Amino acid sequence: MDIKILQELGLTEAEAKVYLALLELGPSLAGQISRKTGTHRRNVYDITERLIKKGVIGYIIKNNRRFFEPVSPSRLKEILDEKQHALDEILPQLNLLYNKTKEKQETNFYKGTEGLKTIFQDQLQAKEILILGASQSAFEILPFYFKWYDIDRKKRKIKVRIIANKEFSKTIPLSEIRYLPEKYSNPLAINIWQDKVAIILWKSPPLAIVIKNSEIAESYRKYFELTWKTARKN
Repeated sequence: MDIKILQELGLTEAEAKVYLALLELGPSLAGQISRKTGTHRRNVYDITERLIKKGVIGYIIKNNRRFFEPVSPSRLKEILDEKQHALDEILPQLNLLYNKTKEKQETNFYKGTEGLKTIFQDQLQAKEILILGASQSAFEILPFYFKWYDIDRKKRKIKVRIIANKEFSKTIPLSEIRYLPEKYSNPLAINIWQDKVAIILWKSPPLAIVIKNSEIAESYRKYFELTWKTARKN
């Protein structure tokens, strides 16, 4: 019989061998179990103690000798059900801890144009989008996408504030744009919305890191506002 199933139920390999041996032998002494399984007698006592604690075997005393015997295999299902019930009871608390941690920070990496589109589609849930270091390269790498993106953004009345290093050749609806000296121009852009920050490297293929963390997003937002004050209007 494949003992792996018993192992998946929480028994070690040695425990599974002893349990199966007792099912075949019936009430047995440690020496009998040792011979049947090839396990050293001293180890048999340790194993049987663990199995007793797990509730899958018991023992009776005859003539001052301890005979070990298995409980019904149905007990294995009962033990599994008890574990499932215990898990169901604490699952809401575990999910709460998981969600708190997940909410604190989530970092995803994207490569290629399809990954970038995923980021911009998520931005359409925001009230405002801030872009620091916007690059004309974005329109070259996604030449058709931003037309439909801006149409959708305009319908949703999502404003965008942009700090760029050089003037754009395209008109961007619902936008306010300011500029930094062109000497600071580079292909890296930082997008900030809701509790997320996207660091995008506009090259071919484009790369991006998105961090979901309210504290990090707020820190970048403050940095954007400081830069916004010093950037020149067109």
